[in-house]
Amino acid sequence: MRVLRNYALVCFLVLVPYLAGTPESNWVATWASSPEAADPSDKSPLLHIENQTVRERVRVSVGGDKICLRFSNEHGSSPLLIGGVTVAVPQDFACVKPGSIRSVTFAGRNSVTIPPGAPVFSDPVAFPLTFGAEISVSVYFPQRVATPTLHGLALKRAVVSQPGDHTREEKIEGAVTDSSIALTAVLVPAHPSQRLLVAFGDSLTDGDQSTVDADHNWPADLVRRLAKTDPKLAVVNEGIAGNRLLAEGPLAFFGVSAWARFDRDALSVPGVTHIVLLEGINDISFPGTKVGSLSLADPSAVRHPEDLIAAYRQLIFRAHAHGIKVIGGTIPPCEGAGFPGYYSEAKDAVRQTVNKWIRTAGAFDGVIDFDAILRDPDHPSRLLPRFASPDHLHPNDAGYQAMADAVDLTLFR
Repeated sequence: MRVLRNYALVCFLVLVPYLAGTPESNWVATWASSPEAADPSDKSPLLHIENQTVRERVRVSVGGDKICLRFSNEHGSSPLLIGGVTVAVPQDFACVKPGSIRSVTFAGRNSVTIPPGAPVFSDPVAFPLTFGAEISVSVYFPQRVATPTLHGLALKRAVVSQPGDHTREEKIEGAVTDSSIALTAVLVPAHPSQRLLVAFGDSLTDGDQSTVDADHNWPADLVRRLAKTDPKLAVVNEGIAGNRLLAEGPLAFFGVSAWARFDRDALSVPGVTHIVLLEGINDISFPGTKVGSLSLADPSAVRHPEDLIAAYRQLIFRAHAHGIKVIGGTIPPCEGAGFPGYYSEAKDAVRQTVNKWIRTAGAFDGVIDFDAILRDPDHPSRLLPRFASPDHLHPNDAGYQAMADAVDLTLFR
């Protein structure tokens, strides 16, 4: 009996941390970025990393007293060695605040090797964050990174160092890029009644044409709004420029289809309770469009409203199976887009039919009418001039702010 009692005591002591719900067992994403493959290019310094340090920044939504970082080799073809990581309070893209640097470990070690196709989470790091704070993450890559996992449209300057481990230096000098590498999420301990909105979509969510370093995509603008209205709602941006619901793009950085990445980039994000889905314009407009000599999709690959509606229904069902609500965003207009073939009256008719379904079918758990906010009432197939960027496809900073202001926060309660 004594042996049995001792065995039961040991089992209880082992299980206590899990039964007690320690902060480490419940996390919520406070920032995220969708992993992308890299296209060959001689211009990007991130495609030629070897024995170098990359310092990049992210701006979180909700805060916490500690953080956990997610790194990705999901598009890598060989193991990725990370030789050291630090976090700090940034002063600018290359400099951090003196005394703020903290080491990041992986199972107690300073380095980690990530298998091809896999992510890895760090150990928790004591690094208090307030709502909307910015952090600097420095990552040392000792070996050649042959096939990096990136996010091309990070829209925040990062610095790629001269050779060596510079993770603990207050200033790093080197080449500058506005893309990011390897880092795909920041987590903080979740609190009671915590909610998480995953903004899932294409370049309209990723923030194309917004000002670099200004955090002016619509999810980031929403974070600033929530600081005063609902600080328990976290927001992460899982947009990919060029992404489509139903197909991969001709360029690797357009990402795999929304169908293929929905589980990883939406349903599996720690703490997710709501998804805002804004995607479909590229499915409609890519066929027959050329950017220089590059064909975005074969002219015969025409998408009909029923194709997009079927895709939406699939994603909604998959989310509802996990108890997650999906808010549908209507697709803004794009007449005047500077890519031959991207816009036509026939394509716009498909967009309008899809938008009517989003508004009226009742399939989504709510609707945000981005189209109504951004379109020109005197010319509904175009963006309102004061909200349009020079490419007439994406909003400018004011347009993204209008999108954030249009979000009904009661949808997430």
